[in-house]
Amino acid sequence: MCRWFAYISPEEPCLLSDVLINPANAISKQCSEHYLPKLLPHGEEHDLDDSKDDLMKMRNSLLNMDGLGVAWYTKAAENYVKGVEGQRPALYKTQSPPISDFNFRNLCSNTETQCLFAHIRATSGSVVTQVNSHPFVFGRHVFMHNGAISSFSNIRRDMTDLLSFDAYCNILGSTDSEHAAALYITNLTNHGTKDTWEKAFPITEMIIAMNKTLVQIMELQQKHLGDKATPNSLNFCATDGHKMVATRFRNHATQQPPSLYWSEFAGRTLNQKFPSHPDGADKVNESATKGTDEKIGKHTIIASEPTTYDEGEWHLINANFMLTVDEHGTEKEVPVKYDTKLNAVDPSHP
Repeated sequence: MCRWFAYISPEEPCLLSDVLINPANAISKQCSEHYLPKLLPHGEEHDLDDSKDDLMKMRNSLLNMDGLGVAWYTKAAENYVKGVEGQRPALYKTQSPPISDFNFRNLCSNTETQCLFAHIRATSGSVVTQVNSHPFVFGRHVFMHNGAISSFSNIRRDMTDLLSFDAYCNILGSTDSEHAAALYITNLTNHGTKDTWEKAFPITEMIIAMNKTLVQIMELQQKHLGDKATPNSLNFCATDGHKMVATRFRNHATQQPPSLYWSEFAGRTLNQKFPSHPDGADKVNESATKGTDEKIGKHTIIASEPTTYDEGEWHLINANFMLTVDEHGTEKEVPVKYDTKLNAVDPSHP
């Protein structure tokens, strides 16, 4: 499956290369290698091939080589464009492997931001093209997804009927994920027109919109497929540059959703200004300009895989929960509210 990485802070910017390229398990290197603490190893299982969980093997055996996308927030438009207040997302997408993309590497080494989304794609069947790569931008709002909406072709037409006109027109590709993004922005703005996408909404309204999006997808599947509906993997993430909502969700009674972790500490380990090193306590960070006693600003990282060596810096998000980050950087896990009658059976992994 895909992999994604998100960073947000009310005060501390990150250098893109510090978080996306330099670590041994940076997202740019997760095309083929995976690190899943608290999910693997289990007991005597030491790597993916040892796992008895066939679903986990399937999710993590694919090469994530079907597109890279990065969205980062900047105040550049505010400084030049009349009527724009606050930071807005810039977007870069490519089909090149991230580790050998000259433009990506150069951009990352010279760009800092207080809010960042990065995504590497493993297609679930749609065309490999730049417009199908995540993240997806709707005004000041950005959305990305790891997983799949099951039987998407069966519900796609009815799903578009739920969208506002402008959200529907903003869909440039053919993925289930971009349709989910359009549904989220429709719910967040209450079917608002394009100009409402420039508005920032309270974190409570972002949570409600995200929860509603999840439930609507499952209700459409139940309507069209009944007991033939199969589970979804819906690790969604949305931000307006100041707040963030992420879900780790699968509508199955026992199966785990795809991996998703968060950290309030790893940003210091990743930031080359500080003396720690992302790849091990025995590594020396010769670029450090800060002392060991100096503190980093409040920040939150949410990622499909940890990007530092220290498992103690990372928390696995509970299954079928959301992690929310408000404008002050306060994190909170809240359960997804849905009727368990919308759970589905997976015939390939009973």
